[in-house]
Amino acid sequence: MSVNVQEIGESRQEQKVARRHMALLFLFAVLVYFVGNASMVITDPVESNYVETAKEMMASGDLFSPRIYGNYWYDKPVFFYWELIAAFSLFGRTSFAARFFPALLSLVSLFLTYFFGRRLYGERIGWLAALIMGTSVELWYIGHAVITDTTLFVSMSGMLIAFYLGYTERLVRWYYLAFFLAGIAVLTKGPIGLCLPGLIILLFLAWERRLRELLSWHILAGFALFFVVTAFWYYPMVQLHGSDFIGKFLGVHNVLRATVSEHPRDNVWYFYILVYLAGLFPWSLASLPAALKRLWRRDVHLPRSSDLRFLVLWAVTVFVVFQCFATKYVTYTMPYLLPVSLLLARYFAARRELSRFLAGGMTALFVVLACFVAPPLMEKASGREMATLLTPAVERLTAETGAQPLVVSYRDDYSCSLVYYSGIVPYRLAPAEVLKKSMPAPGEISWNDKNVMPYLFQEDLPGDRDVVLLTDVERKDGVRMTAEMLSQELSGTWEQIGETGNGEQIFLRRAADGPQGEEMGR
Repeated sequence: MSVNVQEIGESRQEQKVARRHMALLFLFAVLVYFVGNASMVITDPVESNYVETAKEMMASGDLFSPRIYGNYWYDKPVFFYWELIAAFSLFGRTSFAARFFPALLSLVSLFLTYFFGRRLYGERIGWLAALIMGTSVELWYIGHAVITDTTLFVSMSGMLIAFYLGYTERLVRWYYLAFFLAGIAVLTKGPIGLCLPGLIILLFLAWERRLRELLSWHILAGFALFFVVTAFWYYPMVQLHGSDFIGKFLGVHNVLRATVSEHPRDNVWYFYILVYLAGLFPWSLASLPAALKRLWRRDVHLPRSSDLRFLVLWAVTVFVVFQCFATKYVTYTMPYLLPVSLLLARYFAARRELSRFLAGGMTALFVVLACFVAPPLMEKASGREMATLLTPAVERLTAETGAQPLVVSYRDDYSCSLVYYSGIVPYRLAPAEVLKKSMPAPGEISWNDKNVMPYLFQEDLPGDRDVVLLTDVERKDGVRMTAEMLSQELSGTWEQIGETGNGEQIFLRRAADGPQGEEMGR
C-alpha cells in the first residue's frame, strides 16, 4: 500500500512540474515571440510579397488564386496566405496581424518539442530541448518573419512526430494525423512538404528493417486523406489556370529552385555549416568543443536505439537534401531544429548552470532586440516611410489636374512594401536593354518569372503626363541623384518634392515640362 501511495505522490509531483513547465514555456513564448511585433514594419524584399498578395486576394474576393500587382502568381501555395487573411480579418491590416501566425506557430513548435522530448526522454529533456530551440537565433528570426517557414516547420515536424508515435505505439490514429499534416505542409510549401519527411521515414524504416510497414492498409488510407486535403486547393487551381499554374508553380518555383541557383554566391559547400553555427547560437558553439573532442578521439558510432536513429536521420537528411539543392536559403534547414534541439538537450542536461546562463542571456537579448533594435532596422528595409510621402503627393496632384500622375520606380530594387503601404503600384523604369534581360520570356522557365511588377521602358516615358519618380539614396556609381542628373537621363525639368529619413527621394516632372511639352512650347 505504501508503494502505491509513493507512486501516486510521485505522479502528482510530475504533473505539478509539467504544469509549471508548460506555464513557463507559454510565458516565455509570449515574451520572446509576440512582444515588439506591433513595432516591426513590413520589410522588403520577402515579407512584403506575402502581405501584398494576401491584401490583393482579400480585395478581389478570390481566396484561391494568389495574385500580386493585379497578376496571378504562383510563388507559394495558398495556406500561408489564408493565415494572413485570417489575421488581417481578426486584427486589421497591421504589423502585429502579419506576424501573428509566425509567432503563434513558434509557440506551437516549442510545445511540440517539449511533448515529444518528454515522451522520449522525460520531463527535463523535453523542457530543456524546447528552451534550447526557443532561444536559438534561427527560430527567433523566423518566428518574427512574415514567411511560410514556421507553418512548414510545425506541419512537417508534427507529421514526423505523429508517424513515429504511430510506429512505436501501434496506434493508427497517429498515422492519419501524419498524413493530414503532410497535406498542410504541401499546401504551405509544395511537394517538398511530403517528399522530405517521406524520405526521412523511408530511410528510417529501411534502417529498422521494417519497410513492410509501408504496405499497411492504414498507410494507403492515409494517402487517400492526404490527397483529399491537398486537392482542396490544387484541383481548383489546375482547373482555373491550367498549364500556366503547373508550369510556373512546379517548373519555376520547385524544379528550378532545386536545379538552378537563384543566388549563385551562396551555392558553396560550407553554407549550411555556417547556418547551423549561427542559427543554433549559442548552443551550437557551446557544444562544439565536446563534439570536436569526440571526433578527435574517434568516439563516434551509429545510434543504437530507434529514437536516436530517428532523430539523427531526421536532422542529417534535412541537411544533406538542402545541401544538394542549387538554391540555398538560411531558412531551408529549419526543419532540423527540433531533432537537433533534442540531441543537444541530452548533452546540456548535465550542465544546468551553463544552460540557465545561456537561456537567460538569450531571452533578455531577444527582448531588447525586438523592442529597441529590430524596429529601426526594419524601418530602413521598408517602403512605409516613402509611402507616407508618396500617397499625399499623388492625391494632391490628382486633385489639381483631375488625372492621376504616372508613378515610376527608378532605382535598383522594386519595393513591394511601398505598394502594400501606399496602395500605389509604380512602374519599374529602366532602359529597354536592361528590362528585357529581367522580363520573363514566353515558354521559358527562368527566375525572371518571379518579376511580375509592371515595367516601363525608359525610352517610352511619356512627356504629356505628370510623372512622380522614386529613386534610391545613391546610384550604383555612388553619386547621389539630383534633378539635373534626371534632366540629362530622362529629359524634361524635374524638381525634388520629398525625401525620406533614409535619403530616398521623390521627384516630379510636370506634363508641360516633359519633352513633348517643351517641343509644343516652341
